[in-house]
Amino acid sequence: MAPTLPTPIAAYVEANARLDLEGMLRPFADDAVVRDNGAVHRGRAGIRSLLEEAVIPVRAVFTPDTVRHEDGAVVVDGPAHGDFPGSPIRFTYRFTLDDDAITTLVITVMEITS
Repeated sequence: MAPTLPTPIAAYVEANARLDLEGMLRPFADDAVVRDNGAVHRGRAGIRSLLEEAVIPVRAVFTPDTVRHEDGAVVVDGPAHGDFPGSPIRFTYRFTLDDDAITTLVITVMEITS
């Protein structure tokens, strides 16, 4: 059973499952920040570039299996599957929300699954 996610996070996850670029961007605030793999992506243009370069081409789909609330953030763990080395890989997505929009997302690798 999938965990219950706040609306903007659920919208992002559902769009990611369809590899829907516009749908993945929609839940982010205009000035949102995503930190992934040591890089910082600012605003919708920066996040769009990240998704176009690192998600869509390798068909990376994140499937949450746990959710918890920590220090004002919504922390979601789960595997990402796709056409990339090591797939699937477990990730932690740490979301901060404001006014029903994602304002920050920090993505970290948890562990490689078999």
